[in-house]
Amino acid sequence: MCGRKGNLHFIRFPTHDMPAFIQMGSEKEFTSLHTTLCATGGGAYKFEQDFRTMGDLQLRKLDELDCLIKGVLYIDSVGFNGHSECYYFENPTDAERCQKLPFNLENPYPLLLVNIGSGVSILAVYSKENYKRVTGTSLGGGTFYGLCCLLTGCSTFEEALEMASHGDSTKVDKLVRDIYGGDYERFGLPGWAVASSFGNMMSKEKRESVSKEDLAKATLITITNNIGSIARMCALNENINRVVFVGNFLRINTISMRLLAYALDYWSKGQLKALFLEHEGYFGAVGALLELLDSA
Repeated sequence: MCGRKGNLHFIRFPTHDMPAFIQMGSEKEFTSLHTTLCATGGGAYKFEQDFRTMGDLQLRKLDELDCLIKGVLYIDSVGFNGHSECYYFENPTDAERCQKLPFNLENPYPLLLVNIGSGVSILAVYSKENYKRVTGTSLGGGTFYGLCCLLTGCSTFEEALEMASHGDSTKVDKLVRDIYGGDYERFGLPGWAVASSFGNMMSKEKRESVSKEDLAKATLITITNNIGSIARMCALNENINRVVFVGNFLRINTISMRLLAYALDYWSKGQLKALFLEHEGYFGAVGALLELLDSA
């Protein structure tokens, strides 16, 4: 990296622990190593004053989306411990035949980059410098976690995902077959497709029969389907057939990744491929590091 060799170590912690991190930086005398930190995302603005007053550190604030793209392209170019950074799922809905396979992003452009954090931003990327934010949605990972906290009483993102992995969303959602008794053949809608997310919860009897796990799974399916639907429409509008999903929502979240893979392939009749990256939510940080090294 910029003529230097070493290992990148990725760490994460909840935003509410930021004061403790800054305090640690002060106690460990980070300023003896470097007086300026490159930072990106909303926290670069929100915590700038705290870094300056508590940690005696200056923040060099960098654009979140510039850093994201730079980080994605760099990490993909160097690989992941000898393996490909980028991958896709073959047979994503078949538990026995599902395979995680490497994908070569050597010639990446154009690509649709779907960044799923608390909310979602969707970028059409034509080169390292030429990209545009196509659209976004406020219904993202924060929505899933927040609703799960309300519906199930869970206290961590990991707990919400664990609950979802044991749930049955069809007890919560109203499917096409619940309305038509089977497929809606005229418009090619299969009976298993969700017609109304949480639609069964209009029934008092069904509300009383669902578990917290079912509610968590339905919440995850609702958010994921919405993101996949918007991504598909953006890909069609921009005439891009490769869709790369990144962001911390996908960390340890195989359910959503396989669902996105299947949905894009099924609804596009094989024209769209959903791609994923091993380091989901760290690309903005990598892009910021590259900016720091470039300016050193």
